[in-house]
Amino acid sequence: MKKLLLYSSAFVLGTLLILLGAGWILFRGTFGQPPMKNSIEGARLPDDVTTERRQEQAEAAARIGAPGDSSQILFGDLHVHTTFSIDAFAFSLPVFQGEGAHPPADACDFARYCAGLDFWSINDHAEALAPRLWSEIKDSIRQCNAVAGSPENPDVVAFLGWEWTQASPTPEGHFGHKNVILLGTAEDEVPTRPIAATDGGIDSLRAMRFASVADPLRAADYQDFNRYVRESYEIERCPVGRPVRELPTDCYEEAATPGVLFEKLDEWGFPALVIPHGTTWGIHAPPTASLGHQLSTRQHDPQRQRLFEVYSGHGASETYRDLRHVIPDGDGGYSCPEPSDDFEPCCWRAGEILRDRCGALPSEDCEERVARARQNFVDAAVAGGAQAVFRHEVVPGSTPEDWLNCGQIQNEFLPAFTYRPGMSAQSGLALGDFSADGPPARFRYGLIGSSDTHAARPGTGYKEVHRTGMSDARGMDLGFSSSAKARPPRSIPPEEISAINSSMDERSASFFYTGGLAAVHSAGRSREAIFDALERREVYGTSGDRILLWFDLLAAEGRRPMGSEISLGEIPRFEVRAVGAFEQLPGCPEHVREGLTPERLHRLCLDECYSPSDQRKRISQIEVVRIHPQRTPDEPLAQLIEDPWLTLPCPESREGCIAQFEDADFVGSGRETVYYVRAIQAPSLAVNGDTLRCERDADGNCTSMAPCFPTGPDSDPTDDCLAPVQERAWSSPIFVQPVERPTARSTSTSTSTSTDERADPRERDHDSDA
Repeated sequence: MKKLLLYSSAFVLGTLLILLGAGWILFRGTFGQPPMKNSIEGARLPDDVTTERRQEQAEAAARIGAPGDSSQILFGDLHVHTTFSIDAFAFSLPVFQGEGAHPPADACDFARYCAGLDFWSINDHAEALAPRLWSEIKDSIRQCNAVAGSPENPDVVAFLGWEWTQASPTPEGHFGHKNVILLGTAEDEVPTRPIAATDGGIDSLRAMRFASVADPLRAADYQDFNRYVRESYEIERCPVGRPVRELPTDCYEEAATPGVLFEKLDEWGFPALVIPHGTTWGIHAPPTASLGHQLSTRQHDPQRQRLFEVYSGHGASETYRDLRHVIPDGDGGYSCPEPSDDFEPCCWRAGEILRDRCGALPSEDCEERVARARQNFVDAAVAGGAQAVFRHEVVPGSTPEDWLNCGQIQNEFLPAFTYRPGMSAQSGLALGDFSADGPPARFRYGLIGSSDTHAARPGTGYKEVHRTGMSDARGMDLGFSSSAKARPPRSIPPEEISAINSSMDERSASFFYTGGLAAVHSAGRSREAIFDALERREVYGTSGDRILLWFDLLAAEGRRPMGSEISLGEIPRFEVRAVGAFEQLPGCPEHVREGLTPERLHRLCLDECYSPSDQRKRISQIEVVRIHPQRTPDEPLAQLIEDPWLTLPCPESREGCIAQFEDADFVGSGRETVYYVRAIQAPSLAVNGDTLRCERDADGNCTSMAPCFPTGPDSDPTDDCLAPVQERAWSSPIFVQPVERPTARSTSTSTSTSTDERADPRERDHDSDA
C-alpha cells in the first residue's frame, strides 16, 4: 500500500513537473519564430494610374477656379502600425479573433494597391521594438521606396518613423502619444534606434503570454508572440546621460518627457516631425488631462511639433466642451459632478446602476451605496493602471448596456471614447503659457487625419466596409454574455478591480471607425516636396474621403494658404473652395487585380479597394471656427472658441463649393485670432456612425442602447453597424495677429457661390509664413 502511494505521488509530481515545464516553454515562446517577415509583392503602379488621378484633380480644381499652378493635393496616412507593435501583435492572436500577422511589407502593398495612397509612414510602438525589428522595419521601408520608381515621381512615398507612447495617471505627468516622422531613410539619415517613452502604458499586454498556457489547444498560435515579448523586454536599457551617438547600438533608449525626446532628436540633427495623436481618448488620458502644461519651453518644440492629428480611426479629437468627468474637491481629491443636459459622467451612472439594484433595501442604505459607487468610480478613474482602464468594474456584473452613453461627448462627429476635452485640438489652439516674460507661448499646428490602424492597413477610410478588418473594432473572445453575470447591489473599491474585463472592451469598440487621411498641398510627388508641405502646415485632414480643399486669406500682398501666420491691420478676408470625394465602385480596379495575386488581394484588401467612379459627392456646407487665444491664464476656454462661428450653405452641385467671408470684429479687437474651416459632405453611411445606437426619449436622453459588439454571443461579425454621418475635411488654421493701423470698419459678410459664379483661376503664394 505504501509503495502504491509512493508511486502515485511520484506520478502526480512528475506529471505536475512536466506540465509546469511545458507551460514554461510555452510562456517563453521557445519554439516561436520571429514576427513573419515577407517581401513586398506589388510592383510600381502603372504610370497611367497616377497620371489619371492628377488629371482628374486638375480638372476638378479648374471647374471651381482653384489654383492652376504646379501644386497638387496628395493623400496619405502618417499613423500606421504593423505586427511589430505589441498591441497590434496581440490583436492578431486568436483571443482577439485576430487574422494573423501583418508585417511592414503588408502595409506597403496595402498603401500602394488597396488604398491607392500617395504617401504613408510606419509608426510601430518604440516601447517594444527590439534592434532586430527596427532593422527589419528600415529594410522594408527602403524596399517599398525602391519599388516606387524615380524619387522625383514615385507612385507612393514611404516615410520611416515610430510612435512615442506615453501615458500617466496624473494630469501633470501625462503627455500622450506622439508619432515621429523622419525625412530620410538611409542608415546615415536616421537614428540608430527608436526612442521610447519611459511609461508607455502598454506593458500590460505582456500578460497575453499567459494565453498560450490558458488556451493549450491553440498554444502554437501564441508562440511567436511570446518570443517577441521575451526578445523585446530582455533588451538592456541605454546608459543615462550619454550623447545619443555614443550609446550602444543594441540598447533600449528612453525619453521620459517630450522635452527629452526633442533633445535627443536635436542631438541626432535629422529632419523630423513630432505629431500628437489620439489625445482625447479616455483610455489613455486622465479625466482632467490638459495640453496646457506641454506649452512650456521644455515640453514643446514649435519647429518639430507643427502638426496635430485631429481625427483617426480612434475618433475625432477636435472640439472643446466644458464637460467634466470628475471635479477637484479642494483637498487634493476628486468627487463626482452632477450630469448636465447633454453629458452624464460615468461616476454618476455608476450610482444610478446601484440605485436600480436596491430593491427592498431601506432608502437610507440605498443612497449610501449609490454615493459609495460614485466615489469608487471616481477613485478608480484617477488611480491609473488597470483600475483606470477597467473602472466600470466598480459595479460587479454590470453590462455595456447598463452604462448607456455616460462619459461620451454628445452631438459631435465620430468622437473618441470617454472624451477628454482638455486634450482637444481646439483646446490647444486656445491655450497660452504665461510662465515666462514676453508674449505667451502658443501651439500653432496644422491639422491632419490618419488611420491609427493596427493591421498594417494605411488609409482604410476609402470605403465603409469590413468593420472588424478596416477598423480596430475588436474584443476579447472570453465568452462574455450580459445575461450570465450576477448583479449584486454593491460596488467595490478600485484596489479590488479585476484586470480582465471583456464587457467594456466591447463597449469601446463602438468608437472605432475607418481611418482618416492627411492631405498636403505639395509642389511635387517627391519625399522632399511632401515633407516640405508638412513642415509649412499647408495640409488638412479628412475623415477618410478624398475631399479637395483650399483655404486662403486674401491679403493685400497676396494670398496666404492654410497654415500661414500673418500680421494684419485691416479686416481679414478669406476664401474657401471645396470639392467632394468620388463615389466608390465595388471591388477593386483592374490594375490592382493585375498587380496582386487573388490570395494577397483577399488577405490584405479584403477584396475591396479604392475604386473611384466618375461621380463626386456633394459638399453641403462650409463651417468656420474662430478662436481667440488666451490673453490671460484665467480666461475660460469655452468663451474663446466659437464653433461654428459661421455656417455657409453650399449650392446643390457636385462640382464643388466656393465660399468667402470676412471678420469685421478683428480690427479693434487687439487680439490674435485663429480661423479654420470644415468642408462637410452630404450624409452617407459609415461604420459605427451611430456609436452606441441609443434609443432616446422626447428630451433627447439615452434610455437604452445597443453597442455594436465585435465578439461574443451578442455580436454579428457581418454587421458593419452603418449609420449616416457627414464626412468632412478640416483645414489647417490661419493665425492672424493684429497690427494697429487706421482702417474703415465694415459689416462682416459671407457668401457662397456655385461653380457657375466662380472667380477666375488664381495664383498661389507658397510662402506660408509672414
